[in-house]
Amino acid sequence: MKRVLTIQDISCLGKCSVTVALPVISAMGVETVILPTAVLSTHTMFQNFTVKDLTDQLIPIVEHWKSQNVEFDAIYTGYLGSAEEIEIAKKIFDMFRSDNTSIIIDPVMADNGKLYPAFDEAYAKLNAGLCGSADIILPNITEACFMTDTEYKTEYDEAYVKELLGKLAKLGSKIVVLTGVSLSEGKTGVYGLDTESGEYFIYQNDHVDAAYHGTGDIFASVVVGGLVRGLSKEKAFALAADYTADTIRETLNNPKKPWYGVDFEATIPQLVSRLTVDLAVDE
Repeated sequence: MKRVLTIQDISCLGKCSVTVALPVISAMGVETVILPTAVLSTHTMFQNFTVKDLTDQLIPIVEHWKSQNVEFDAIYTGYLGSAEEIEIAKKIFDMFRSDNTSIIIDPVMADNGKLYPAFDEAYAKLNAGLCGSADIILPNITEACFMTDTEYKTEYDEAYVKELLGKLAKLGSKIVVLTGVSLSEGKTGVYGLDTESGEYFIYQNDHVDAAYHGTGDIFASVVVGGLVRGLSKEKAFALAADYTADTIRETLNNPKKPWYGVDFEATIPQLVSRLTVDLAVDE
């Protein structure tokens, strides 16, 4: 069985970060090891949440793993809350990276043209440096703009997307993928560039007109699970985009109208079923 390490916080209630990555990647048939950077009572959209920082525990934990000869097929980082955690992530990459280890980074820090309140432009530049250590990066358009000093636009064309991808490629990762890309009305999806071959790839599906916390974590987790199981990058990103949309639709149909996260648990059987089909076709 393949093994993935994910480095991000635990929001105990809220369906994001580790509480998404662990069940989703595990359901896809991949052992999922967690390295929690902090424990929060809820995600930050709740009022008066509690936080216990675990930064000082990260190196002792991974040094113990190293002493036990633990290896990983992939390392996946999500929300990293400080410059210190970014530097620690780089050290962990160095400790566990091998020719068979993929580094996948979702540089979670911004959306809708703005950085999250805890971050500034200096942090964005540090995240750009971290992305240079990755095999695959998954920024949204806002994050890409902050990392590449590009003007953020709400209306754009394919030339703008390719320009952003070209700038991201200069950071150093092998595959750069922009999420939340909409090139026609009613559609959204991903646009990627394989920096080694120079080939672009795109996937668009129907836009679901709703926004929920944690959907980016769901998308990234499915990408990680799909790639580690052996899907092509095109199929892994298509699966992730469709599954994320499915979870939003499922949540919109919930009569209780949950606001803090999506009902991804209800759609895991469909995820596993499609993964099985995609893997069979690729064999």
